[in-house]
Amino acid sequence: MSSVLQGFTKSLAMTFVSEIGDKTFFAAAILAMRYPRRLVLAGCVSALIVMTILSATVGWAAPNLISRKWTHHITTFLFFGFGLWSLWDGFKQGGGGSEELAEVEAELDSDLKANGKTSKDSSKTEDENKKQKRPFLTQFFSPIFLKAFSINFFGEFGDKSQLATIGLAADENPLGVVLGGVVAQLLCTTAAVIGGKSLASQISERIVALSGGMLFIIFGIQSFLTSVEA
Repeated sequence: MSSVLQGFTKSLAMTFVSEIGDKTFFAAAILAMRYPRRLVLAGCVSALIVMTILSATVGWAAPNLISRKWTHHITTFLFFGFGLWSLWDGFKQGGGGSEELAEVEAELDSDLKANGKTSKDSSKTEDENKKQKRPFLTQFFSPIFLKAFSINFFGEFGDKSQLATIGLAADENPLGVVLGGVVAQLLCTTAAVIGGKSLASQISERIVALSGGMLFIIFGIQSFLTSVEA
C-alpha cells in the first residue's frame, strides 16, 4: 500500500507541475472558449488518461526487458536531465510571458481558417456526400470531442511529462503512477477548461518551469540515494 501511495504522490506532483502551463493546457483553455466545455473536457481528459496508461505500461514493462538496476539508473538520469532542462527554460524566459499560449492560439487559428475555407468552397452536394461517407469514428463521437482528443494525445507524444511518467512507472508502483497522473491531468485540464484564456494568460511560465525543474531534481536525488537490487 505504501508503494502505491508513494507512486501516487510522486506522479501527482510531477504531472501537475509538468502540465500547468504546458502546450496541452493552453490548447484545452482555447478550445473551451470556442466549443462546448463538456465536449472539450471529455476529449482532453480522455486523451491524457489514455496517454498516461500507455506511458505507465511501457514503464512497467521496461524492467522485464532490461535489468531493474539499469532502469533505475536511466530513471535517475531522466529526472536530473528534465530538471536541468526545465531550470534552463525557466532562467531563459522573462517574468510573466505567455509565448506558448500565443503560439498555440496561432496554430489553432490557422487550423480553424483552413477548415473554414474548405467548408466555404464545398458545394451542397459535396456536403451531402460527406455526411453519407463520414469517417468511422465521427459516427460514434462528436467531431469536437475527436478534435480535443487528437490535439492533446499527439501533443503529449515525446513530451517531458510522458517520458517522466515512463521512468516513474519503471521505478515506482505503476498503479500509483497511473492514479496520480490521472488525478493531476483531471485537475489541470478542468482548471484550463473552466478558467479559459484569462487563467492561462496569468500563468507565469518561468515560475512553472523553475518549480518543475526543482521537483525533478529532488526526485533525481531521491532516486540516486535509493539502493536497488540488480
